[in-house]
Amino acid sequence: MSDATPAAAERPLAEPRSAYARFRRLGTRWMDNDAYGHLNNVVYYSLFDTAVNATLIEAGALDIHHGDAIGLVVETHCNFFASLAFPEPVDAGLRVARIGSASVRYEIGLFAADAPLTAARGHFVHVYVDRLTRRPVPALPPALRALLQTLVPGGAG
Repeated sequence: MSDATPAAAERPLAEPRSAYARFRRLGTRWMDNDAYGHLNNVVYYSLFDTAVNATLIEAGALDIHHGDAIGLVVETHCNFFASLAFPEPVDAGLRVARIGSASVRYEIGLFAADAPLTAARGHFVHVYVDRLTRRPVPALPPALRALLQTLVPGGAG
């Protein structure tokens, strides 16, 4: 009989704030808590999505209403380390792990306000597609690529 539990070295670990390139403080809502008194699982993914898209929109790298390219999420993942709950704010750390010709892997760490380690960390992959055809773009728009490179640890993509 094999042991399906990964070795300790393979288990994901909470990360420090220094692992992330940019931060955004996000509010929690009363409805985000579940019956157990902490944020429901789906809320973590919503916070990931908000952190990434708000960063892109505010920087002018993504026009959700009129841009030719839009990002579709094709992969998501989350590891939980500690509970978060309303009414505490959450600090979302953001970095880019990989920039492809039409895709990006974002990595997000969620921290209780001012906590040193992630309460949760995860990733999602956007594939950028033509708004009308929904086919991958031949190349990421220049403004988007430039912003993404500032989110890569070390500043290179």
